[in-house]
Amino acid sequence: MLSKATVKYIQSLQHKKFRDIEGCFIAEGPKLVPELLAAGDFACKNIYATPEWMLQQDETFLQNQGEKLIEIKDFELEKISGLTHANQVLAVFAKKEAGMSSTLHQKISLLLDDIQDPGNLGTIIRIADWFGITNIFCSAHCADMYNPKVVQSTMASLGRMHIHYCDVDAWAKAQTVPLYAATLHGAPLQEFGHLQEGIIVIGNESHGVRSSLLEVSKAQLTIPRQGEAESLNAAVATGIILYSLKF
Repeated sequence: MLSKATVKYIQSLQHKKFRDIEGCFIAEGPKLVPELLAAGDFACKNIYATPEWMLQQDETFLQNQGEKLIEIKDFELEKISGLTHANQVLAVFAKKEAGMSSTLHQKISLLLDDIQDPGNLGTIIRIADWFGITNIFCSAHCADMYNPKVVQSTMASLGRMHIHYCDVDAWAKAQTVPLYAATLHGAPLQEFGHLQEGIIVIGNESHGVRSSLLEVSKAQLTIPRQGEAESLNAAVATGIILYSLKF
């Protein structure tokens, strides 16, 4: 039986304030948790699992988890889960120290300007991983990378990425690698061909890229439109842009 203190602690990790204090985050589900464990990018603190999930696991794997693995009942999982429907297993992982690839030259990186929707951020992280992007820079008002919705939508991609939160205006001005801002009125994406290096700026879902970043960008690029839609979802646009620039 989980203690009230344990339930309260895990529930608190739904909130950024307490994730920052504790240096931990949660992941849920029979697909996500094993992927994060196998990847080994985050140190696992505890695994709370139902008998159903444990029966599906290899005996050696279960033994290797030692005291970290705690069997719980379905109703206990419902108490600590942030999902609409609790799903077999929840794990608490330690955050990792933010790191960065040695250089931004000869590669493409992303700069996210106030991407506030956790689902969008998570999808962008997963898309970036698909296209071999290793560095993502986020403004202070972007969604938290450890928000449960972000973690859920990134799957194991979260551990493979170098994600940094910074003062994007100061950071952008200091870069020697050119910035390319995604806007509705830039040059057609096809004109940029295969881009060898650059930082692609993706703007806020409602307001686009802030003017201060547009001012320091080498160019603005646009996905040509044929229909009547006003704009594209930020994650969808990121996928199209990266595909065009990488291939």
